[in-house]
Amino acid sequence: MYTANLERMKDKIKTFSQYGDAGHGGITRYSLSPEAVMARNEFKKRMEAIGAKIEVDDVANMYATIPGSDPDAKRIVMASHVDSVRNGGNYDGILGVMSAMEVLETVVEKKIPHKHPLTAMIWTNEEGSLYPPAMMCSGIVCYDYLPEEIRTGFVYDDMMKSKSIIDHTTTFGEALDKSGFKGDKKYRLSPDNYYCYFETHIEQGPILEDNGNDVGVVDCVLGMFNYTLKFYGQTTHAGTFPMPKRRDAFYAASQALIYLHDEIDKLGYPELVYTTGELETHPNVHTCVPDYFEFSFDCRHEDPQVLDKVLAIVKSCADKEWAGCKCEVVKAWNRDTVYWNKTLVSYVKESCEELGVSHQYIHSGAGHDAQFASYVLPATMIFVQSKDGLSHCEPEYSSPEHCTEGASVMLNAVLKVDEKGL
Repeated sequence: MYTANLERMKDKIKTFSQYGDAGHGGITRYSLSPEAVMARNEFKKRMEAIGAKIEVDDVANMYATIPGSDPDAKRIVMASHVDSVRNGGNYDGILGVMSAMEVLETVVEKKIPHKHPLTAMIWTNEEGSLYPPAMMCSGIVCYDYLPEEIRTGFVYDDMMKSKSIIDHTTTFGEALDKSGFKGDKKYRLSPDNYYCYFETHIEQGPILEDNGNDVGVVDCVLGMFNYTLKFYGQTTHAGTFPMPKRRDAFYAASQALIYLHDEIDKLGYPELVYTTGELETHPNVHTCVPDYFEFSFDCRHEDPQVLDKVLAIVKSCADKEWAGCKCEVVKAWNRDTVYWNKTLVSYVKESCEELGVSHQYIHSGAGHDAQFASYVLPATMIFVQSKDGLSHCEPEYSSPEHCTEGASVMLNAVLKVDEKGL
C-alpha cells in the first residue's frame, strides 16, 4: 500500500487558497476569472514539473497525464473543478484536483509501476455560479451520452450564450475566448481514450463526522426533483382592505409549505431531504398585499418510489385553494439516482481497509461532474470528512490529514484498477 504526502498536501491547500482569497478565510473564484486562471497556471506548473503532458479541450477542461508502461492502455482519470461559489471555501472542488495531483506526484516520486496512463483533470465551470448552469462543461463534453431530459439543458451553442449574473452582458463564450485556455475538441474526455473515472470531494455534510469516520465510500448520487409552486391572489392596499376579504398569495404559500412539511414528514423516511430555497413575490411592496408568490421545492432520495410519494403530495397542492388563492405546480427538472461502478466502489472500500482508514458507505446528495461522467465511463467518488458538515461557505474545512487520507485511498484504488481491471 502507498500513502500520499501530508506536507505536500498542506502546501497545495495553502497555495491554492490564495487564488481568490476573499479575506475571510475562504475564496471567490468564478470559472475563467483571473483567480481561476491563476489556479490553472499553478496546476500546469506543478504537473509539468513532474513530467506530465498538459492538454486542454475546446471548453477549457485541462488534462495532465503521465504515461504508463502499456502504450495501448486507456487513461485512468481523476477529476474535479477549481471554480467556487461566491464566498465559498477552500476545499469544495479543488480538493479533488489537489488529490489527483497528489496521486500523480506520489506515483512519480516513488516510481510506482503502472500500466495505464494516469490523468489529473480540471473540469470548467462546475459551480455555474457566474455563468449558469452548474456542471456546464461536463454536460457539454458528456452531451451525447446523457439522458434526453438532461441533455437538452447542455446544448453547446446555448451554453456559449450563457450570460454573467453580475454584468448580464458578458457571455461564457466570450470569457472562454479571453481566458487563454480554449483548446482543441479532440482532447475531450471520451471512452475512446479513457478507461475509468475517479473524483474525490469533501462530503459537504455531517454524516462522516457524526459517525466518527474519515472517508466515505460513495455508492450513488441521489435521485431528485425540483418543482415550482406558484400562488395567485389579489393585490390590494395594505392599510385599507379588510383582512377577511384578502387573497394574500404570500400567506397562501406559507400555508402550503406547512402542509408539505406535515404530510411529507408523515411518510417517515429519515434519509429523505427536501428544501425550499428560492422564492419570488409580487409586487414586493410593503404597502401592498402580494398577488403572486412562488417558491421552489427540491427533494432528494435514492428510491424512486419514495420520490413518487413525495411528488404526489407536492402535486396535490394544485387541487386545493389556499387562503382564497389558486396554486399551480410546475416541473423544473428531475434526475434519476446514478449508481457508481460496483467494481470501482469495491476498490475504494478495499483501499480504506488496507490503509486502516475509518470509512463507511455513503450517498451523495449533491450533484458533481462525476454524475455526468458516469454516463461515459465507469466512475466512482470518494468523500472526505467535512468539519461540522459545512460547505459552500467560508468556514468550510477538511483537515490536511483527512485530505491526505482521501488522496491515499484514491491512489491505491487507482492502482487496483490499473492492475486488476474492471
